[in-house]
Amino acid sequence: MDLYQRLGVKRGATEAEIKKAYRSLAKQLHPDRNTDNPKAAERFSQITNAYDLLSDKDKRARYDRGEIDEDGNPKSPFGSGGFGGGGSPYGGGARPGGGPAGGGFDGFPAGFEGGNSADLSDLFEGLFGGAGGARRSSGFGRRSAPPQKGADVAYRLKVPFADAATLKQQRVTLGGGRTIDLKLPKGVEDGAKIRLAGQGQEGPAGRGDAIVTIEIATHPFFVREGTNIRLSLPVTLKEAVLGAKIKVPTPEGAVMLTVPKGSSSGKLLRLKGRGFTAKDGSRGDQLVMLSVDLPAGDVDLERFATDWSGAGNPRAALGV
Repeated sequence: MDLYQRLGVKRGATEAEIKKAYRSLAKQLHPDRNTDNPKAAERFSQITNAYDLLSDKDKRARYDRGEIDEDGNPKSPFGSGGFGGGGSPYGGGARPGGGPAGGGFDGFPAGFEGGNSADLSDLFEGLFGGAGGARRSSGFGRRSAPPQKGADVAYRLKVPFADAATLKQQRVTLGGGRTIDLKLPKGVEDGAKIRLAGQGQEGPAGRGDAIVTIEIATHPFFVREGTNIRLSLPVTLKEAVLGAKIKVPTPEGAVMLTVPKGSSSGKLLRLKGRGFTAKDGSRGDQLVMLSVDLPAGDVDLERFATDWSGAGNPRAALGV
């Protein structure tokens, strides 16, 4: 079929008629809508090539005069009779021996170029959301890069502090209302990016990816220190003096902690394996710093302190 037959239009069709015919066929034959029909992809390539040539005024005129073929390549200036065959100067016969050795034919000098390709970007933007993957001719049938995937889409996901520490699976809502369960990676940090293949925008060669940037929320009383978690834990004077077993919050929930007898404010206790998970799978600890809380206006405590002889000078090591 010649180029007009491929698009189903008459040879004298207007530019608007050619464009309309191509748009209609492209919607029907686009590879994204015919994933199980390889013939449709081949036909799509043919009509794209036909539109590429016919939408270019110069190429169309030369094609109508028989100077170039359906692929945009120059035809032999000799007829089927070869050299001296007396055929039309724009006949369809093949060049003897595959063409001259150097120089060029009359009207076709060496280095002949087929002109600039038609720009299909405006057409495909309306058809497929700006997909520039249509194959276009240039020169001697050269093709552009294969169809590209759709654009990547960026998302931000705010993850609760405790969820990040325990690598709890997160539910993410993507464009179009799609939801997926996202597994947090070991060693997750604030600002980490996770790529979800095939969850981006649609394109001629398939979907792009979704890029999810992780934002770890701050916590009202936990503070992250690398893979460790620090917690300032208030205790009563009685618990500090006499020792006690008390509940302590962790990312997984409360656990029991033993406060040693005679503990002072600033004493550091350690809960093994209650921190963040490192990239190698090991887990940090939760560091618990005791803070003795003295109630204001407690008469009994004031009476005790008045009668108590004290415990020497705790600042002696500071030289005061």
